[in-house]
Amino acid sequence: MTAPPFARGYEGFGGRASEFVSDAEPWWRPGAPTPPGAPNIVVMLVDDLGFSDLGPFGSEIDTPHIDALAAGGWVFTNYRTAPMCSPARASLLTGLNPHRAGFGFVAHTDPGYPGFAGELPAGAPTLAESLRAAGYATFMVGKWHLTVESRLHDGAEKSSWPLQRGFDRYFGSMDGFTSLHHPHRLVRDNSVVDVPEFPDGYFLTDQLTDEALSMIDQLRASDRERPFLLYYAHTSVHGPIQAKEADISRFRGRYEAGWNAVREERFARQRELGIVPENAELPTGAIADDDRIPSWDRLSDEDRALFARHMEVYAAAVSEVDESVGRLLAHLELLGERENTIVVLTSDNGGTAEGGPRGTRSYFAQFAQIAGLSEDWVRDVPREIAAIGGPQVFSQYPAGWARVSNTPFRSFKSSTYEGGVHAPLVMSWPAAPQRLRGLRDQFVFVSDLTPTLLDLAGVPALTERCGLAAEEFDGASIAGVLGDPDAPGRDLQHFECLGSRALVEGEWKAVAPEPPDREEGAAGGRWELYHLAEDPTEASDRAAELPERTRRLAERWRSEAWRNTVFPLDDDGTMHRTRPETELALAEPVSLPPYGPPLERYRSAQLTVLKSFEMEIDVLVGEGAEGVLVAHGDQGGGYLAALDGGVPLLSYNAYGAMHRDRAAAALPSGEQRLRLAVEELDGLRCRVLLEHDGRAVAEIAEVPMLMGMAPFTGISVGYDYGSPVDWDLRERRGPFRFGGGVLRGVRVVPGARSAYDPSIIRAVGRAAAVLAD
Repeated sequence: MTAPPFARGYEGFGGRASEFVSDAEPWWRPGAPTPPGAPNIVVMLVDDLGFSDLGPFGSEIDTPHIDALAAGGWVFTNYRTAPMCSPARASLLTGLNPHRAGFGFVAHTDPGYPGFAGELPAGAPTLAESLRAAGYATFMVGKWHLTVESRLHDGAEKSSWPLQRGFDRYFGSMDGFTSLHHPHRLVRDNSVVDVPEFPDGYFLTDQLTDEALSMIDQLRASDRERPFLLYYAHTSVHGPIQAKEADISRFRGRYEAGWNAVREERFARQRELGIVPENAELPTGAIADDDRIPSWDRLSDEDRALFARHMEVYAAAVSEVDESVGRLLAHLELLGERENTIVVLTSDNGGTAEGGPRGTRSYFAQFAQIAGLSEDWVRDVPREIAAIGGPQVFSQYPAGWARVSNTPFRSFKSSTYEGGVHAPLVMSWPAAPQRLRGLRDQFVFVSDLTPTLLDLAGVPALTERCGLAAEEFDGASIAGVLGDPDAPGRDLQHFECLGSRALVEGEWKAVAPEPPDREEGAAGGRWELYHLAEDPTEASDRAAELPERTRRLAERWRSEAWRNTVFPLDDDGTMHRTRPETELALAEPVSLPPYGPPLERYRSAQLTVLKSFEMEIDVLVGEGAEGVLVAHGDQGGGYLAALDGGVPLLSYNAYGAMHRDRAAAALPSGEQRLRLAVEELDGLRCRVLLEHDGRAVAEIAEVPMLMGMAPFTGISVGYDYGSPVDWDLRERRGPFRFGGGVLRGVRVVPGARSAYDPSIIRAVGRAAAVLAD
C-alpha cells in the first residue's frame, strides 16, 4: 500500500511520515501493534440531515464548530449516499455497495434474499475490524441499526452486534431511533443498561458525547500512543425530533417567514459559497413537491406558528450536533491530539418528509400504514405548541421544512432523486498541508469512505473474516482527491430503494421513480434522464429527447443490479412484510419479574401488537400498596395498570391522546390477581379492561389500536420506565415504583393475530432443515 499523496515525508505526525510509511515496505505488520504516529479517526454520522442543514452548505443554523472543521479541511459538494439509513451505515462500514452489504432496506425484516438480509455479511470486514487488527482501539457511540430487529432482544445471538463487528466498546441505541429525553433502551457493550430513572434535564446527545470522551480518556490513562477509531452515530435529527428548550429558544422567531423564503435564502448562500454551480436552478412546481407542501401565504396564523415551532426544534437539534462536535474537538486539543486526528462528518441520507404536509406531534401514528386503516385515523394529536421538542411530544417536522433541508435538490429520504441521496460531507486532518484543503466537487459515494480511511491510516483491509475470503470493496480511496482538486472522482453508481431505481454515469443520471410492472422487466417502467453537468437539481427531464441514452442507462442499471444482489425488487409492496417462522417463538407467552429493565421493544411487540392479549398480574397487597403494576409504551403511545392510592388505575395513551379510568374502591389486602385485557374491535380499534376476580373494575371502551412502532418502549413491571405512558401520573408520582406489598410478576399471554396484520410468515426453518437433510 502506498502512502497517501500528502503524507510522504510530511513532518506532522510526531515524526516524519517516511519513517513509518514506505512504498516499498509498509509499516503495518499483521498482529503487530500500530506504531506511534498513526492518525486517530473520528467518523460522525448524523441521522436524516439534509444537504443544506449545516453552515458550510448554506444553512442559517448556527454551526460554528462544523464551520471551523470545514474551513480547515475539505468540503465535498458532490457526495452521495444511500436513500435510507441502514443501507448507508452498512456501506460506510464495509466499503461495499448497500445491497452487497446486506442492506437494500432498513434493519427490520429479513425477507430471505442476500441483498436484504438486515445483517452484514460474514465475509465483509468492517472498518473497525480492519483497524483493530492493525492495533487500533475501536469505539462506537450512538445508533447502530445494523441488526435485524428480531435479534435485538437479550436472549438473541449477538454476532451482528457492534462488539462482534469490530468495536472494543459500544454505548447507544441499537434501534433506528429513540427519544432523546427518555431513550427507550440503551445498550452498553453487549448488555442492556438498567436505568431505574432518568434525571431531570437528561439528554441523550449529551450522554453520547460524555461516553465518547470517557472512552478516549480511559484509553489514554493506560496507553498514550495507541491510535483510536471513534464512530459517533448521532440519533439526531431522526424523528422524533427533540431538543433542549434552551437551544430551541435561540431560534424563536427565526422561521416565521416560512419554508419558501428560507429555501431561497439557503440557495442564495450556496451560490455565494460555491456549493452549487451557477447553472443550478431551484426546482419549483410539481417536481418540487408543491402538491405535498401547503403554501405558506395561505396558512392560518395558528398553522404558521405551529410549523415554525417544528423547524425551531429541528434547528436546535442540528445546533446540538454542532455542540457535540465542538466538545469532541476541544477535548482532542486538550490531549494534544487534534493535529493528527482525521474527522469525517456526514449524513446517512437526505431529509425526510415522513411528517407529511403538516408535520406531526404523534410520530408513531405515521407508521400505521396497513390496509383497512380508516380515513379519519388521527396522525397528529394536538398538543401545546410550546411542548414540541420536549419530552412530552414525539414530533416530526412538515415536508415543507424537509424540502428546505434538501435545498437545492428535489424529493426526500427513500427517494433516488438527489434529495434522497445527496448529502453533506466534511473531512478534516490538520496534519495535512494547508494548501491541499478546500472544496471538492468530485463524485464520491458512501462506500468510498472505508477504503479512504484505511488508506490514510496506512492500514490494509483484512483479507479474510470468519474463514471466508473478504469481499472486495466496491468503494475506492479518495486520498488522491484530497491531495489534488483536479483528480478524478467516481464515474458510476447505481441506487435502489423500494423499487425506485437510479444510475449515475459520468455527467448523466437516469431515474425510475417507481418500480416496474413484472412483465416490463428490471430495466422497464418509466425512466427519466438528467444531464447533471447542466442540470444538477434534476429540473429538466431529457428522456423523451434522448430515448436511446435513457434505454442504455436503464440497461446499465440492470447490469449493475445483478452484480450487486439488488434483486428481487419490491415491485408489489409485499417483500418487507415477510417474516420467518423462526420469529414465532417471540410471540409465546412470557412471565416477567418486577423491577428489571424493560422487555426489549420488538419482543414486547410480538406479544401485543395487532392482536388481542392479556396480562395476568399477581400481587400481595399490603398496607399502603401502590405503584405501577405494568407499563408498556411511552409518550408516543402505550398503556399501564397501577394502584394509585391503592385504587386500580388504567391509562391508555393513543399516540398522545390520553384515556383513563379508575376503579371505585381500593383492592383488599392479601393475595390478588388482576387481569389487564386488550380486546380487538372492528376497524383497528380495541377495548381495554382491568379485571379483579373476574369482574371489570376499570374500562376504556374504544380507542385506536397501537401498531407500527407503538408501543415503542418495552414492557416494564413494577414501574414505568423512561418516557412515561401517563405524563400526569409521572408528574405526581415519578416512575411510581410499586411498594407496600409484593409484586409477584406479570404473565403476558398473546391472542391470535389480527386479520389486519399484513405479515407473511414463511416456513424458512423447515425449508432449511429439508435442505440440510
